[in-house]
Amino acid sequence: MWLKAPVEERSGDGKRSISGGKRSTRGTPQGGVVSPMLANIYMNRFLKHWRLTGCQEAFRAHVVSYADDFVILSRGHATEALACTKAVMTKLGLTLNEAKTSLKEARTESFAFLGYSFGPHHYRKDGHWYLGASPSKKSVQRIKTKIGELLVPGNNGSWPTVRDRLNALLRGWSAYFSYGTRLQAYRAIDHHVYDRVRHFLTRRHKVHGRGTREFPYDQVYG
Repeated sequence: MWLKAPVEERSGDGKRSISGGKRSTRGTPQGGVVSPMLANIYMNRFLKHWRLTGCQEAFRAHVVSYADDFVILSRGHATEALACTKAVMTKLGLTLNEAKTSLKEARTESFAFLGYSFGPHHYRKDGHWYLGASPSKKSVQRIKTKIGELLVPGNNGSWPTVRDRLNALLRGWSAYFSYGTRLQAYRAIDHHVYDRVRHFLTRRHKVHGRGTREFPYDQVYG
């Protein structure tokens, strides 16, 4: 029943379309509840093959996976590790997403994984480079979008209710992105929150101008 569930989608112009359903013979519905479990079953097969055939030792590599997303960290054998991965996935009846699959030299190039950007980072105080992790640009943009969706002018909820939802959103985001270098991302989000909250309160209270005098930084965060 999970695999045969129809999926309703709407295009940009609002037109409705149905995919999947009883005639579906391959794949799982987008966002289906069974998808994470099936992904882990397949990844378990892949990881078992990786372990039993000695790929980890042969390629000096380590696989880090989460559901159907994974990164292979290899010392000097990345090309061979990728070729092996494609071959094993083919045996499992799967294909890699070529658009999201790439080889990176992690000492000089950044790569994104689970919302983080891993690779070289620039230390602003003295200019030296180091290897680290930080919230990716996409992750920062996503939280900004969610903040904007909450603080839309049409939100008629009481300010304490809106404020509590906003704080819960920010607490959840900062708890996940509490690893690595995060000061720059945190500051960018702080400034964005202040701008959006000030704009929200200015419109609600019909204040003329930008509202910086009526709603200063310290007051908004207080």
